[in-house]
Amino acid sequence: MPNNKHTILVLLRETNDPRPPARVTARGAAISERGLRRMPNPADLAALEEALCLKDSLGAAVTVLAVGPVRLDDSLRLAFSMGADRAIRFWDHGMEGGDAMADAKVLARIITIIAPSFLFTGNSLTDRGDDPVPALAAAATSMPCIGAAVSILPGNNSVEVQRKSDRGARQVVGATLPCTVLFEEVRTPRYPSIDAITASLSANIEKWDLSHLGLPFWEIGSAGAYLAAADFGVPRPDPTRVVTPDPSLPAFERILSLLSGGIKARSGKLNQLSADDTANALLDIFREEGLTAGEAP
Repeated sequence: MPNNKHTILVLLRETNDPRPPARVTARGAAISERGLRRMPNPADLAALEEALCLKDSLGAAVTVLAVGPVRLDDSLRLAFSMGADRAIRFWDHGMEGGDAMADAKVLARIITIIAPSFLFTGNSLTDRGDDPVPALAAAATSMPCIGAAVSILPGNNSVEVQRKSDRGARQVVGATLPCTVLFEEVRTPRYPSIDAITASLSANIEKWDLSHLGLPFWEIGSAGAYLAAADFGVPRPDPTRVVTPDPSLPAFERILSLLSGGIKARSGKLNQLSADDTANALLDIFREEGLTAGEAP
């Protein structure tokens, strides 16, 4: 039977509402940045529900972490109302302009300070897809990382996780503790009571900044970014001219002409030769194409 001394750190991130406000203009529909609603990432809330289920069954302590400005306090108070024990919001203006590598250094340092048994968060973000920061932070702290998890069975010093595999299959993997687990949006988060919501309004949210981590400022934000803006650029697109197919051709051949960019397919030849004659014929073709030099043996 696993012990009840597990500490679970849940990373809550915000995403843009997939149904943003839209306005109709003379040029058509446009997305309005003003009034764009932000919400907790659904997969992260599913990970929080997994942590709260372990709290109910094993008595684990649940700490919720958000990295961002003051508006993320609403997500942390939601976590309090659902049953979280502790909430931390980290933010420092030095993080502006950073990339995944710089953000992972911050998360790795927080993991080192809190020293949880588990780091739970969602496997992906609703609006941006995969987020490499949790996996990079786990690698920086030498923690195993299991993605696409759907259920978890913790032990004393190890854990078994059932995860999604290819083509809808399921795979059971094991890892030692501490461990990072990235959950799919499987569990439905619990709905907090009115009393719990009211109590969360006065709950204490710890405010951390760079001074709490002991990280130098040049390791985070734009200064610590691995890919600086001036070091790379997007290649200029090189459009390819597509020849209009002959309208007298059948529809199938016109489609093939469009897909090939107007380049005619080479006419095939069927040769029935001996092995030596076939080798000599291939050498002649390579010589004609300029792929080889010299005389055939």
